[in-house]
Amino acid sequence: MVGFLLDRFRNLRQLGSPRRQSGAVSRTAASPRPGEYPSLTWMPAPVTPLPPPSRRRRGSRPLFALLMGLPLLLGMLGAPVATADDLSDAIARQKAIQTRIVAQKRAITLLTQRQAGVRASIAKATQTLNGINANLADVKQQVDTLSAEIALTKLSYQDLANQLKSIDGQLKALQNEEIRRQKALVQRKSLLADRIRAAYATGNTSLLETLLSVNSFNDALSEVGYYMDVSQQDVALAQQITQDVRDIAAIHQVVLGTRADTEELRGLVLEQKQELDGQLAELTAARTRLKGLQRQAAAAVAAERAEYERLASNKTKLAAAIRTATAAKAALVKKIDKLREAQRNVGRIPSVYNGTLIWPMSGNVSQEYGCTGVVYEPRVGGCAHFHQGIDVVAPYGSPIRASGPGTVLYVGWNYADGYDPAWIVIVAHSSGLETWYAHMQPVYPVRAGQSVNAGQVLGFEGNTGHSTGAHLHWAVRFNGVFVNPRAFL
Repeated sequence: MVGFLLDRFRNLRQLGSPRRQSGAVSRTAASPRPGEYPSLTWMPAPVTPLPPPSRRRRGSRPLFALLMGLPLLLGMLGAPVATADDLSDAIARQKAIQTRIVAQKRAITLLTQRQAGVRASIAKATQTLNGINANLADVKQQVDTLSAEIALTKLSYQDLANQLKSIDGQLKALQNEEIRRQKALVQRKSLLADRIRAAYATGNTSLLETLLSVNSFNDALSEVGYYMDVSQQDVALAQQITQDVRDIAAIHQVVLGTRADTEELRGLVLEQKQELDGQLAELTAARTRLKGLQRQAAAAVAAERAEYERLASNKTKLAAAIRTATAAKAALVKKIDKLREAQRNVGRIPSVYNGTLIWPMSGNVSQEYGCTGVVYEPRVGGCAHFHQGIDVVAPYGSPIRASGPGTVLYVGWNYADGYDPAWIVIVAHSSGLETWYAHMQPVYPVRAGQSVNAGQVLGFEGNTGHSTGAHLHWAVRFNGVFVNPRAFL
């Protein structure tokens, strides 16, 4: 503050005054450049004692009082008055913002955990869709669940974005407070400068000389009070300027810290938005893939159903065909049981199968295991028509591989399909576990009694037997009952 006052006095002195004491200051020889004041060099000058207060001039005091009082009055009316409560309020608002930011970071942590779970579920659903023979019903349920989870995630993100917008508003209020205090400081400095300028205009050159030699602001006020009878309002104004400088610096630090925390929060929210966008894109891709597979499966099922319904137009013949097929299948089962026992007795079939099965062929599942609308399938339990395996559609001639290590029990025709038998291969993996592969091309990559490894080619996809198109009917028989093959994958 002392530097501010001294700068003001030096500028006034360099500009010149109507009354200048001789011999106190000398100018340098160099001429000043445009926009600059001439430099000053202090020269020793005799100090003339000030006259006693009773002998000081009285005539200029009314004018001087007017010059001093008018700017102060106008300035005090126009400039905002800052108080300690302003700074306390700014700090309180900063703490409130900090509390909200901490809460938002906790919410982001929870959202990150949720999105990690969603990401894992999307990856699982995508892997299933891109894998072999996806169970479309299960995948559809997964996709529906993911859609609900992402919808909740989207709501959480939107709440974060709204909260951040509100925090931005609070930060803006703090910034406005800083700007308001800076403007008020400029006004007060201008007011004090006007008063100093008015005092200098009265011609008190000796006062200027004295002020330029003081060491502190209090000394300056004492000298001014001696010469000019500085009022208590002048002292309060100068003190207010000093306090303003400190308060503005403190508020500025609050603003800087809050802005840094807000920008960090903004970055975290942006990361959540990018993660959400990625998940939405992946979910859309999974949904598109699912719909494509559903259309393919529906087309295959429709073709198969149409053919069976054509056969069902003569219910008498259909019932007879189903009875014949059931009887033929039962006869084949008895034959397979004997072959399995023979192989087990010579130690070629283990009593227990340890491990899981693999898909024998990749493609689209056209019909799952269980109740079906295909009228050619036999009655099982409470289902009028029951499909006892899984139908997989792939390009004609695709290789069909063993689902696990075992011994080939049978290779040949399956007359369970009646007058148009299907080519079938049956492999025993243990005394209680078999896999059946039907509708294959009538070729012999393997022979009965041969040991095979998992993945070894057993034959090739064909269209033999009751079939509306090339496909594989894959069945699993466990302890004498046909069960869902997916349970062993």
